[in-house]
Amino acid sequence: MARVLKAATVVVASASVGALFPRLQAPVPVVRALSTLQSPPQVARAVWSLGRLNHVAIAVPDLDKARAFYRDVLGAQVSEAVPLPDHGVSVVFVNLRNTKMELLHPLGSNSPISGFLQKNKAGGMHHVCIEVDNINAAVADLKEKKIRSLSEGTQIGAHGKPVIFLHPKDCGGVLVELEQA
Repeated sequence: MARVLKAATVVVASASVGALFPRLQAPVPVVRALSTLQSPPQVARAVWSLGRLNHVAIAVPDLDKARAFYRDVLGAQVSEAVPLPDHGVSVVFVNLRNTKMELLHPLGSNSPISGFLQKNKAGGMHHVCIEVDNINAAVADLKEKKIRSLSEGTQIGAHGKPVIFLHPKDCGGVLVELEQA
């Protein structure tokens, strides 16, 4: 079947329709929209760019139990719990070959993880963290593109580097953390 690509549509040549349906006398083109051909919003790649996936963060109701699961059942290299009072969480780092996982547990009653666990009793994925090569340029560019963040500016994250969290409503329902590479 011959296909002609034109401006985000695929046109199946009418001759092939006649070959498939001989009783059809008049050639009828079949048109299908290809939504995957739509270009994503332009990103100022000259100023900043995305790097690798740094980690996936998982909120857990029982940090010791989750730590033991990844260490004893799956055999992962797992850190001790690290309290991060500025972020209202205790964190366990699970090191994998190609990235890390962070197990998050509330530290104090005002922890943002407390609210997440109230809605998700068994825990679950909380956010993804992606490295950027220039976080200040990324923040300025995203602000200009009307992408909201959860804070006015960057903060020092769990790995001792500047981070910022982007609003899930502007990121397809996912809480995205950007971290300086």
